[in-house]
Amino acid sequence: MAEDDRLEAAPLSFLSCVAEVARLLGLGTGSAVPEDRRARHLAHVVRKPLLESARLPEELFAPLMAAAIYDPDPSHCRWFVEPTVYAFGRRRAMTALLEYLRAGTEAERAGAKRAWYCAHVPLRADRSPAYAPDGSRDPALDETRDVVDEWRMASDGPGHESAAARDRDEA
Repeated sequence: MAEDDRLEAAPLSFLSCVAEVARLLGLGTGSAVPEDRRARHLAHVVRKPLLESARLPEELFAPLMAAAIYDPDPSHCRWFVEPTVYAFGRRRAMTALLEYLRAGTEAERAGAKRAWYCAHVPLRADRSPAYAPDGSRDPALDETRDVVDEWRMASDGPGHESAAARDRDEA
């Protein structure tokens, strides 16, 4: 992933990522919440406005993807992936995850793998106002066959050996 597309904060943490999403949505920082619970609190705060938005500003794309990648809970990273898929398209979200898989740190690659599963969320017109009033959406936003093929190659390619290969080598 290009450096321009990543958050500038270093080191990144789930709290810094979700705090940036909250800031961009104008929802505050949750500073009254103890720090050990602040990240999950902010995730709860941003979830509803993200899903209720027909459009999200471009500046939210990278922070949403970073929050999904850094969310330590595999069942909650969907809270950031799902609105990203609705607002920016499955193709763009999956392409960003592919870039994390290819060029990210070990932690980012692990987060990308968790978020990849969530990027396959079924899209429903009644779930998001991101659809046109007639319930339609540009199919190009969600065309991912080539990205899925690239993901498979990157998952099994050099530096990203498959679980089967690791198990074989460890035996």
